[in-house]
Amino acid sequence: MNCREVPSLADLCIACLRLFGSNDRVKTTCCTEDGEKQLSETLPDIPLIDLRSRSTPHMVEACPALIDDILHSATRHYSRPGIQIADMISRRWLARCDTPYKYEIAEIARRIARPGATMLNLSFEWACTTSVNEDPLAGGIRLLRTLDWPLDSLGRTLITLIMTGRMGDYVSITWPGFAGVLTAVAKGRFAVAINQPPLLRTGLGRPADWMATRARVWMRTALPPAHLLRKVMEECASFNEAKEMLTRTPVALPVFYTLAGLQPGQGCVIERKADSARIREGMVTAANHWVDFDHPGDRGRNSEDRLSAMTELNTAAEPMGWLVAPILNPDTRVAFEANAATGAFRVQGWESSGPATNILEGTAP
Repeated sequence: MNCREVPSLADLCIACLRLFGSNDRVKTTCCTEDGEKQLSETLPDIPLIDLRSRSTPHMVEACPALIDDILHSATRHYSRPGIQIADMISRRWLARCDTPYKYEIAEIARRIARPGATMLNLSFEWACTTSVNEDPLAGGIRLLRTLDWPLDSLGRTLITLIMTGRMGDYVSITWPGFAGVLTAVAKGRFAVAINQPPLLRTGLGRPADWMATRARVWMRTALPPAHLLRKVMEECASFNEAKEMLTRTPVALPVFYTLAGLQPGQGCVIERKADSARIREGMVTAANHWVDFDHPGDRGRNSEDRLSAMTELNTAAEPMGWLVAPILNPDTRVAFEANAATGAFRVQGWESSGPATNILEGTAP
């Protein structure tokens, strides 16, 4: 993998690269408010970890400081008793679930040896804005994506994994200890990201909506959406194969998938219920409200405003030129863009105070 960089946790990135035998050179830049890039020695770099010859749980040993940061933040946010209860429920559900990654999660939790690892692997509490459009500079199709989550630390603890499967290698933008895939690009195949739909509406308020959604999940044994996306990255050779699997495979709860291929017109948003789907084809945009299914509600901050802004700005030629308010907001933790035809990608971590990492620029293998 050729990596002209931009983020990593300074000393930790170097340690990770050495640990996994990467000889790629990394240089860092960050974006000022006026969009200009300059060398930065203050923001950390995003660790780049090659897991192609190692099992997924090896990332635990690669990034212990980042895991500590995430779990400390989660404990503040959810409380230690809350995390312990959620861990117990998550383990019981995983034991019944059809996911092939349950044993990886168990091993990750064993290696971390602290409450929270299982719960956070099954968390599905974020908002996102995504778009597929023609790349104005490199040609091909470009995927744009932000991931918003009010949990702090997630912007500064991002990692980039090089992973492999039956159909080849791919790059996953994730956090240490997370077994699923939320954002990924496979050179010569496709790029894809997950968005979360609104909670099931009960009319009794958000806590009741959350409980009703989780009760439905408890009754199902289908794949969590992030586990289906990892299966797609490992097993699908093309945009069409990925679209078919993401559309037809049962999932544990509703999800939006945004998929970008290689050729003109190869883009879609797949709005998924547990056992049904509707697809918007072409150069399309998604946020956190239903468009093709008639259901109320949204997720995160100003979902419809974010969708409108992304629709207007997704042709920006400047790298990350589309990343402005309200697409970028205090809950944004990840900004990502990728072109599957060339394999090129950029990713940056964000916290409510501003950029949390340098921009990592790379090319998927």
